Amino acid sequence: MNDVARTGGCQCGAIRFRLSGDAPDASICHCRMCQKAFGAYYAPLVAAGEAELTWTRGELKYFHSSNHVRRGFCENCGTPMTYEAADGVAISAGSFDEPGLLPPVVQFGVEAKIGFVDRLHELPERDTMDDVASAPFLDDIVSYQHPDHDTDTWPPENSPKEDRE
Repeated sequence: MNDVARTGGCQCGAIRFRLSGDAPDASICHCRMCQKAFGAYYAPLVAAGEAELTWTRGELKYFHSSNHVRRGFCENCGTPMTYEAADGVAISAGSFDEPGLLPPVVQFGVEAKIGFVDRLHELPERDTMDDVASAPFLDDIVSYQHPDHDTDTWPPENSPKEDRE
């Protein structure tokens, strides 16, 4: 068994997890249910497999998207967290603290793949701060997003009060 522990959580920090053990397999699902659940063109997922999944902060809320699948999410910020079926649990790849360490190895649901997804790498690229029209707005942003590492407590005292209630 690989003793690597991977951590992650939702955007607001109310939900945190640790996945310990064998390296998980990451995938992309293009099915319409995953597109809707993630509000995106596809869902990047990491199968927990035989690794030990521990929820270290908070509790998920669930939506049963079919008679066989339920999806866990943070009720506070709405981050999609899990896809759960009889064959196991998969965690949203973007919720890991280091998602770049979990490259996808397979694509599922390709019958529903949106055609332009295969051409995304051909689009022009821009750094966030290159958008001159938005620069004043971007310069003034204060992020209340949970950092990409475990914290003893969350949210910090300087976050908006309505986010802490």
